[in-house]
Amino acid sequence: MSRSWAEAERAVVRRARLRISVLVGLAITVLVAFVGGIAYAVMVHAQDAQVTRELQYNARFGVPSTPPGCTWLFILDDGVLDDGVLKVPPGFPLREDLDAVAASGGVIERELDLNGTEYLVLTQRGAGDSTVQAVFDTRYQLADRRHLLLALAIAEVGGLLAAALIGLGVGRRTVAPLAEALARQRRFVTDASHELRTPIARAYTRAQLLARWAKAADLPDDHRDGLDKLASSIRGLGDVVDDLLLSARLNRRSEGVDGHAVDLAALAESAVETEGDRADERRITLTVERPTGPLIVTGVETALRRAVDELLANAVRHTPEGGRIDVRLGLRGGHVELTVADTGEGFDPVEADRLFDRFHRGAGGAERRFGLGLALLREVVTSHGGTVEAAGHPGQGARFTLRIPAAASSADTTTEAGSVTGKAISTGPAVTEPIDPAAEGKIGTGRR
Repeated sequence: MSRSWAEAERAVVRRARLRISVLVGLAITVLVAFVGGIAYAVMVHAQDAQVTRELQYNARFGVPSTPPGCTWLFILDDGVLDDGVLKVPPGFPLREDLDAVAASGGVIERELDLNGTEYLVLTQRGAGDSTVQAVFDTRYQLADRRHLLLALAIAEVGGLLAAALIGLGVGRRTVAPLAEALARQRRFVTDASHELRTPIARAYTRAQLLARWAKAADLPDDHRDGLDKLASSIRGLGDVVDDLLLSARLNRRSEGVDGHAVDLAALAESAVETEGDRADERRITLTVERPTGPLIVTGVETALRRAVDELLANAVRHTPEGGRIDVRLGLRGGHVELTVADTGEGFDPVEADRLFDRFHRGAGGAERRFGLGLALLREVVTSHGGTVEAAGHPGQGARFTLRIPAAASSADTTTEAGSVTGKAISTGPAVTEPIDPAAEGKIGTGRR
């Protein structure tokens, strides 16, 4: 679904805040895990070294009848096994290891999991011709390791909670300047646009008066053309300022617009009639098909008119002479759907989503520069809870589809497959009239 510029800004701030929080949390978590891992490794190494030393010592100097705690000694001397007077664990001694060491004189070390614990067994030659086997029960060492792992797990959970809180705090403080900068930028655009509207409107009015005076005074053609171009340029500047102001208003209404019932079908039909002059100048057939009943949506009429005007202006701008533009309206799935299809130059399908980006440059260089108009169109539609999609192919025309949630009255009065009335609009020669750039509902200046 398309998102407005304000939503994109908030998404950037949220992503930056989340990224910083995750990085801080990950750093603290990795630090706690690293320290805990080192502590566990040091403990295991120390325990293993201590047990090995005790086994070696007991194998040399221990007495089977009085071994140290958790240790058992077995001595094989001339085939006679001495296991002391203590009770030995089941499975010991390992007579095969005793016989092998007695025959070869080597050393055998083993780790065995028996009786629910782990034993370390050292078998080697003892004093004289005897063979000694020392067995150590590591249950207490294993218990210490489990306790350490439990403590590390608790510390890790605590570290995760602390990391989350610290990360959120750091993220908010770090991203706050970015959010403030974006807010200041929006305020500047709004203030500057407000200040520019009046002088631009005056300049446009004077340029139009000069252009009419030039025609009445029968000035040379190049002078008249220059004044017409000057008036057109000032009008374009006024359009940009109006677009920026409307965008700022939509950004402030990020949670949705508070509007009134608007008949989108009647609004679109009026926009088609207004755009018919330009279409007639270029011999473009401009048609509109709509249901017999109204198509009611809830919104701001001037903003919606601006969006429809931009779709039509965009289609006329990119449709060659003798082409065709079809406007269709209907009710589908609880949404009022408006489609504008033209037989113009089209665009690469990979650019369908980027058409609505501000000032994006397409594959065609300067002549493929995207302006504010389509970006503002998306903001208007998304602020009304709707969507806008673009489809097209190079040289095969383009189709823009605008969907806005229908009001209850529209769904009650218009059937989803309602009858339509089609009419082709063709007007006489275009007449240039003064247009005040400060007026509401002006056509935007975006280009695709």
